[in-house]
Amino acid sequence: MKELINLIVQKTGISEENAQETVQVTLGFLKTKLPAPLAGQLDSFLSARTTVVNPVAVGANA
Repeated sequence: MKELINLIVQKTGISEENAQETVQVTLGFLKTKLPAPLAGQLDSFLSARTTVVNPVAVGANA
């Protein structure tokens, strides 16, 4: 999740605290809208440490 927070800080210029709150609000929203089995996997997906980030997938060319 730290990677997502850092990406939001880089792309938007908001503080790390605001980015963290944004991620938490978004995660909470998604959990209420997704089917239970999928919603339950969000935390583990976001907490998984990845070493390679696809810049196209995260909008580096936007």
